[in-house]
Parts: sequence; C-alpha cells; structure tokens
Amino acid sequence: MTKTYEIRPGQSLELLQELHILTREGKLNQDSRRKLKQVYHLFQFIEPLLLAVQQEHPDLSLVDHGAGKSYLGFILYDLFFKDQAPAGRIWGVETRDELVARSRELAERLGFPGMRFLNLSVADSIGSAALPPRIDVVTALHACDTATDDAIRFALEKKSRFIVLVPCCQAEVAATLRRNKGRALANPLAELWRHPIHTREFGSQVTNVLRCLQLEAHGYQVKVTELVGWEHSMKNELIIAEYKDAPRRVPAERLAEILKTLGLEELAGRFFVPAA
Repeated sequence: MTKTYEIRPGQSLELLQELHILTREGKLNQDSRRKLKQVYHLFQFIEPLLLAVQQEHPDLSLVDHGAGKSYLGFILYDLFFKDQAPAGRIWGVETRDELVARSRELAERLGFPGMRFLNLSVADSIGSAALPPRIDVVTALHACDTATDDAIRFALEKKSRFIVLVPCCQAEVAATLRRNKGRALANPLAELWRHPIHTREFGSQVTNVLRCLQLEAHGYQVKVTELVGWEHSMKNELIIAEYKDAPRRVPAERLAEILKTLGLEELAGRFFVPAA
C-alpha cells in the first residue's frame, strides 16, 4: 500500500474508495492526489461557515442541492460533522432514484446517521415537509437547468445564513438576449452580445452578476472567487453569500437597471428582489 500521508487523520478510507479518490487497494496515484487536493480546497471554503454556525447552535443544518452521488455531502460529513457536529444534519436533494438509494445505503454502511437523502427536485424541496423551516447552509454545485436559481429561492425561503454556489446553466439569459437582439441593436451595448459566441459568454456572465445582485438585494454580503479544478469543469466560479442584513436598495435598483438596459425585463420574476 502506498503512503497516505496526504489524507487527513481519521478520514474514512472506505468513503475515499467509494468516491474513487483511493483505489480498491487503498492506493493514491497522481490523478487521485489531484482529486484529494480539490476536495480539501473546497472544504477550506466551507469549514469556516460551518464553524460560524456551530458557535450559535450545535444542531447545524446543511442542504446540498443537485447532490448527484452526494460527493460533497459525504466529504463534509466525514471531515466535519462526524466528529465536530454530531448533532448536525446534512440533506442531499437529488431527482435520480438510483443515486438517492445508493447514497442512503452508503451512509448506513459508513455509520453516518446525520445524513438524509431526498428524491426531490430543488423547486419541490422548497415546500417539502421533509425539510425544516430553517436551514443554516445551502450548497449547489453545478446544479443543472434552473436548479441554481431554485437553490437561491430555497435559501431565501429558508432564511439561510450561508449560500455556496458553483453556478451552472446560464442559457436562459443568453436565449432572451438572442430573442430580443433585433430590438436591442439600437443600443451600442448590444455589440457585447451581437455574435453568437459572445451571446453565450456574455449571457453566462450577466446571469451570475444578476444572481449576486439578487442576493445583495436580500441582505447578503457576496464574495465571488474561483474554485480551481473542481471536477475538471470550466464552470469554475464560486459564489459565497452570508446574510448580514446589508443595505438592499442600491443592488435592487442596479439589478432592475441592468434588466432594463439589456432588454431582460421579462426575467424580473426569476431575479426577484424584496418589495420596496
């Protein structure tokens, strides 16, 4: 067996094998070392948030939307909840039956009693009685279709203190820009998205800007950074929001002005802000 000095003491080797970070023989190769560094890199962003909540109450709660194989949830439970927050709970929300069943079986086998898995869409989870009325931390990494925005809506409904997003699927804004291009060409700014490749790239950028302004309009302080190398994805933007009851008027006004300037007024319901 090769050296495992890169692995944190007490971490479940069986879990790392299930996540294909360790081989079945318990070995680390170059690729798995890179994956392990990515896992720890992501954990470094989330651990301080968990500690901040834990200082207020021990039964912290986290919901991971679009959980897939619950890669993130299992790592967080193994590295933090298992020993430091045994009263805490993690819920993985996923629509695919087989992945939910697999995650439930793995959690039982590993002895992770604080993990729950729900076969729900993100939108349906907002009103689900299976989740408590308040959730401390909401995560959504590469949640597809409208799931990133549904996760934001979920977090706002649940009055979450922290929101962690690696945004995905910004096609709706790009499609709206494309559809309204003829009307918008009178505005010189339309040159930013006149060509199809620019429409896609600009639409992606605008989507995340609008998401940040929306969160700020709801009182969150927002930090945007890079999550380098996560799952080898080009979707590498990391948005971390903390509720601070911050001033809301200016970001709400700027969001509305951007929608108007770019001809995106029809998306005001998606990027909703509190009533003035």
